[in-house]
Amino acid sequence: MIKKFAFFIAGLLVLPSITWAAPCSRINLTKCLDSACAINLSSNPAARCQYCGTSNAGEPASGLKNISAGATSKNTISAKELKSAPKDPGERYVWATKKCLDIVQNCTADDVTESYDPLIEKSCTAAGITNDMSRLASKVATNKKTSATCNDEISLCLTAADKCDATYSKCPDDETFNKFFATCSAKATGCTNFIATVRDELNQTRKSTVSATSQNIEKIVAAHQAAREKQISSIKNNCKSNADFNSCVTTVCKNNTNNNCATSQEKTIANSLCEFHKTACTKVK
Repeated sequence: MIKKFAFFIAGLLVLPSITWAAPCSRINLTKCLDSACAINLSSNPAARCQYCGTSNAGEPASGLKNISAGATSKNTISAKELKSAPKDPGERYVWATKKCLDIVQNCTADDVTESYDPLIEKSCTAAGITNDMSRLASKVATNKKTSATCNDEISLCLTAADKCDATYSKCPDDETFNKFFATCSAKATGCTNFIATVRDELNQTRKSTVSATSQNIEKIVAAHQAAREKQISSIKNNCKSNADFNSCVTTVCKNNTNNNCATSQEKTIANSLCEFHKTACTKVK
């Protein structure tokens, strides 16, 4: 979009060829163009794109005022002139270029294209905006989005494995959640009016999911602990009464001796084979 205006500007501006003239100061040229195209840039990275790039970037939040109050007017377009600046980004780009080529000597339309167009492109990139026709077509479609569709779109991005994950286990705190939400909401075109609502809904989902997961883990741990304590209690009781030892001796006598431990030798053997129960009882805590 920007490039096509460069040819238009080149046709409008025919500067005399002065071989001895000083070179163009692109720093001053950028400063001049910024006075019309980068208003409140520090708080709005999309300013250059919104003012002098494409209408697809949306309306600038601020009014048409000078880039910085109280700044020197040298190499900048005056506040008075800015009042008559076109609001359409393409027309404003052409208007600002003509003004600045008059203010900053020895510069050409090529200097504008080479030094300032990349800044506009970066501004559009920062705003998550591209200037191709597919984006414009997409904008028409996204105008039909609702809070529910935006919730689904952002949620799908947010719960990806490289972000919060399906169980939100990677977003246990607000700071991490907000970081990933900002990334996902920036990709969800046409959802600007629903961002606050979607954020609240997904943040509540995150908290509920994390809480439920935590409670489930606590229940599992508690169940294992209760089962272990019950088992240990049973073992301790059996140790006190030698129940497991006596049961072992009875089984050995029945299955492994000829006379069911009728002789002292057989009883000694059975007791020796089952002694491990008594040894185990000394280890139980």
